[in-house]
Amino acid sequence: MYPKKELAQIVISACIQFDVDAVVISPGSRNAPLTIGFSNHPEIQTLSVVDERCAAFFALGIAQQTKKPVAVLCTSGSALLNYYPAIAEAFYSNIPLVVISADRPKHLIDIGDGQTIRQENVFENHILFSANLVENEKFKTRNAQLIGEALQISVSQQGPVHINVPFDEPLYETVKKLNNFNFPHISLSSLDNSHINYNELAKIWNAAEKKMIVVGVNYPDDELHNLMDLYAEDDSVLILTETTSNLHHNKAVNSIDQLIFSMGDADFKELQPDILITFGGMIVSKRIKRFLRDYQPKHHWNIDAKKATNTFFCLSEFIQTTPVDFFTHFNNFITPIQSNYQPKWLKIRDYRRQKHAEYFKDLKHSDFKVFEEVLKKIPENTSLQISNSAIIRYAQLFTIHKTLTVFCNRGTSGIDGSTSTAIGAAFANKNQTVFITGDLSFFYDSNALWNKNIPNNFRIILINNSGGGIFKIIPGPGTTNAASYFETPHCLTAEHLAKMYNFEYVKAYSNETVTKGLQGFFKASEKPKILEIFTPSQENDLVLKEYFKYIK
Repeated sequence: MYPKKELAQIVISACIQFDVDAVVISPGSRNAPLTIGFSNHPEIQTLSVVDERCAAFFALGIAQQTKKPVAVLCTSGSALLNYYPAIAEAFYSNIPLVVISADRPKHLIDIGDGQTIRQENVFENHILFSANLVENEKFKTRNAQLIGEALQISVSQQGPVHINVPFDEPLYETVKKLNNFNFPHISLSSLDNSHINYNELAKIWNAAEKKMIVVGVNYPDDELHNLMDLYAEDDSVLILTETTSNLHHNKAVNSIDQLIFSMGDADFKELQPDILITFGGMIVSKRIKRFLRDYQPKHHWNIDAKKATNTFFCLSEFIQTTPVDFFTHFNNFITPIQSNYQPKWLKIRDYRRQKHAEYFKDLKHSDFKVFEEVLKKIPENTSLQISNSAIIRYAQLFTIHKTLTVFCNRGTSGIDGSTSTAIGAAFANKNQTVFITGDLSFFYDSNALWNKNIPNNFRIILINNSGGGIFKIIPGPGTTNAASYFETPHCLTAEHLAKMYNFEYVKAYSNETVTKGLQGFFKASEKPKILEIFTPSQENDLVLKEYFKYIK
């Protein structure tokens, strides 16, 4: 059973040809022709999620893991606007999300007809391509060209595209056969690396005694790991990685804030690099951003295949290629030199690590203590999803086991779809997925649990400090008389949500009950599980502030 409407058949055929084999559908009537066609096609996996915002983040989580385009399909009107947070995240995180929206035909827009808004180009600030189709036989060739271009751009440039499909009634007529259509392959510009002057860059690099590499959000990559070994063994190079970088080396600084939080002017001047190389996505640490803006390097080279990122306001060279391609070539031109730069700062790093371990020996129950206990117990080869705000910042202060892969929605750094993304990632990943989240992020996205596609091995660790702990950590909110609007205190728990959505539920409220709650928590079960850990709201920020004093 396929839709009789030819425009719907064109969209479905294009998805088949360009390897879009998963579609997340939210219910509606105007999208019925596409819903019928996708759900009946043997090469398409269709997944139903009611809430469009959750559906888009769920699809984003799948695409995040597979690196393949995943489509979302909705009806007309405000349904489409609920996709926007996930579209923005996909745009800044380079994730191929294909947004397909049903629409009313043009003669029904702005005349008072129900469930209509101006849908064409609605995402223009955060989309790689918008294909506005027309339901008319005369536009068949043009429609096919636009759809083909959209899907090819999503794949080649790894980002979101929007296909707006207007349908007039009737919507539910069907046929038994899907027609075939030809979609022209468009000529997409490929990266041209001939402009990169490796000789000139190497002259600058080899002459410098203080060089720094900072790595932001990055997919796990064995080849990149191997290429970075050369820099880790160079005494003049200090590598700073974040939890989300998925890069590990015993001669890298893997906890930036732990190293620089309490440093003064003299230390910053010694740490200030002559050359800075950056690659990967968004950087979590505000302190490294502030440091490199105040103590700018003479040269900042940013490596990225798509766009330059001038995070520190001193970009001198945009190297438009992939990090693997750059280092594969550049490694042939450079020579390690003797310097005290790396040994000095690794010695300080090791001292901070020692003090870190001492601090936790008798630490009372708190957000920080919970993180230590949880990270010790997560099984090897787990896919770890982390929500934003205070949670990702706590994670930055620990050494993550090298077999774990770490993901976080750092494109826009919002809390709005973290749970839905984690569920999508769990659905697509053969390894177990564990999601660590805070209470505001969890309750904000609680509709994420309204999803029948959640695997039984999915685990949520919910750290509930009764509202907005990040606003007690960062300077500013506490000095105002409007603290309750920043911290949003509450008395909510996940217990009834767990029961409603058929999750196993465990709660903990002390060091002893956390240890007990984690026993067997990651083992196989017939349901997904939530471990909710309640922590003392009035003490968490004090514990963290005391930590930074202690490790100095």
